[in-house]
Amino acid sequence: MKKHLFNTWYNTILTVVIVAVLAAVVWGLVTWAVGIAQWAVIANNLGLFMTGLYPRESYWRAWSMLGVVVALGGFTWGVLARHQSTLFGRNVLIGIGVLCALFIVLPFLPLTEVAAEAEAAAEAAGAASFPTAGLKLVGMVALACATAFAGRELGRQIKWVPRSLTFAWFASYFVLLWLLGGGLGLESVRTTSWGGMTLTLLLAITGISLCFPIGVALALGRRSDLPVVKGLSTAYIELVRGVPLISILFMGQVLIPLFLPEGVRPNSILRAVIGLTIFSAAYLAENVRAGLQAVPRGQYEAAASMGMNKPLTIALIILPQASKTAIPAIVGQFISLFQDTTLLGIVGLVELLGISNSILANPTYLGDYAEVYLFIAVLYWVFCYAMSLGSRRIEESLNTGYR
Repeated sequence: MKKHLFNTWYNTILTVVIVAVLAAVVWGLVTWAVGIAQWAVIANNLGLFMTGLYPRESYWRAWSMLGVVVALGGFTWGVLARHQSTLFGRNVLIGIGVLCALFIVLPFLPLTEVAAEAEAAAEAAGAASFPTAGLKLVGMVALACATAFAGRELGRQIKWVPRSLTFAWFASYFVLLWLLGGGLGLESVRTTSWGGMTLTLLLAITGISLCFPIGVALALGRRSDLPVVKGLSTAYIELVRGVPLISILFMGQVLIPLFLPEGVRPNSILRAVIGLTIFSAAYLAENVRAGLQAVPRGQYEAAASMGMNKPLTIALIILPQASKTAIPAIVGQFISLFQDTTLLGIVGLVELLGISNSILANPTYLGDYAEVYLFIAVLYWVFCYAMSLGSRRIEESLNTGYR
């Protein structure tokens, strides 16, 4: 600290001033959050933030979906950590304790008079109380810990368990879609009632799952020796990259029904997914192409000397190496796609930002912009940071960094 912060008189002054400014900002933020902010807008509308206009009597489906994801996530954590001596280290235990404390303590923070009146009105209307949700979230943390322990034990004893994780996550997508939309014994819920964080995650996960294989195919097509394939792939990439996403979303809402038979009109969520996929696939193709160009030519020659044909060479030799190199850029594009879902409110979908604006239009919560936008900013940051953290862990496991 003396070498870098207090080595000269002017650096000392700068250090003291910056620390004082940061301390004032943090103190002001804490004071506002504890004594001034009206967090009732979050507590009273937690269901709207999470599921949008989803029927209140079907909220158990949303909790079931969260339970499936948490249980599968905890199980995966345990399986991946099956060779570690300690599953719950000190930092993990501290994080679990902080989460549980937040879920328990936050509902009992002091409210202003206006916030207390709003909370009482919401309870009188039959809205789910935040303390109840907090206890359920504590239960989710306990479920994650229990399934993590079970995953570690089963991963050690049964050899095929680690290999089944990919299939389990793939199957869970359709289970969650069934719980969300209904059918097969459950009452159907129209897609116009889907919204909030649930819709945001659905759009992001579906878009990521679809744009990745399309982007890889476009990258390979642009490097193809066939003039027609190369020309079409290049034209698609350059055309889409030259058009704003909002234009593609509007085109998807208006033009897609024109190419379908009369009477066939896909719902707005499907059209939004198509627009996001079309846009992100073009950018992802360039990220993958950069990884392909980083693979030495000798890898192709070595594969040819072993008698491997071109499809096998690309699938088994080239793409794995290119993907490792392009992981940071690919995950960056996934994060951008997740953030781009905020534009879907313009085309009539009530995703997280759209439902937030609808809540702020309620006269009871006029002026609570800071609380609402800070809350959804934290949600977006958590998911984006989780993807970034997962990217770094994958890079470390694949030894892509220079040592």
